Amino acid sequence: MLAEIISPAGELRPDGLRGPGGRPAVDVRTLTRVLFERLAELPPDAPERERVRAALIEVNIPLVRYAATRFRSRSEPMEDVVQVGTIGLINAIDRFDPTRGVQFPTYALPTILGEIKRYFRDNVRTMHVPRRLQELWVQVSGAMEELTVLHGRAPKVPEIAASLRIPEEDVRACLDAGRAYNAASLEAAQEHEGGLALLDRLGYEDSALAEVEHRDMVRHLLVQLPERERRIVMLRFFANLTQSQISTELGMSQMHVSRLLSRILTRLRTGNSWEE
Repeated sequence: MLAEIISPAGELRPDGLRGPGGRPAVDVRTLTRVLFERLAELPPDAPERERVRAALIEVNIPLVRYAATRFRSRSEPMEDVVQVGTIGLINAIDRFDPTRGVQFPTYALPTILGEIKRYFRDNVRTMHVPRRLQELWVQVSGAMEELTVLHGRAPKVPEIAASLRIPEEDVRACLDAGRAYNAASLEAAQEHEGGLALLDRLGYEDSALAEVEHRDMVRHLLVQLPERERRIVMLRFFANLTQSQISTELGMSQMHVSRLLSRILTRLRTGNSWEE
């Protein structure tokens, strides 16, 4: 039977897998079982061993593709995910013991999924996400797919939480974690924003904001000054007149203006009441 299925080069014979009318001559489970039985009969150094092992890998690639579809919502190319899953398949083949009575797909699927999950955890994320949320994301994404098919629409957070019997807060945290695979450059142009970079749309600290409080405080203190002193301040700091010009404007000596300004500024700095 193996000679009809495996060529001397170790490749599967397509005609050997098909019966009359193009129907499968043998199912994958049966073929996998036969190949494992043959693998167990061969000594470790037998040349045929590698051919049988290669045939086992090729026959069970559809199992890897099935596991990879669980991660199709990720941004990674599906073929990359399949390649990673194939590593898990190879590990499962090397560790599988047919004498335990367990079907190979049942044994291999967790190993394949585990390899893909490790790949996403260790190599894909650009942001650190707790491992608990990473593992929960796989369950949440699976539940989202099932509920979408069931209801014909995207499921809501309460529906996902009820399906998995977990708190809604965990679902929300998991959804946020599921999006944390890629980091965008602040200088990268955003097509949906008219070509503007994210950096151009971020807010910044306005240095003038710090002056708002100061202006309000000065305004509060100025209204408490007598009319003459308030006018001196306005002429000096708002009209930018010199002390000499102020003295001419108010009909007093420059020395008197200087003394008044000194007293006014001291009062404004300390907030003390005005004293004649």
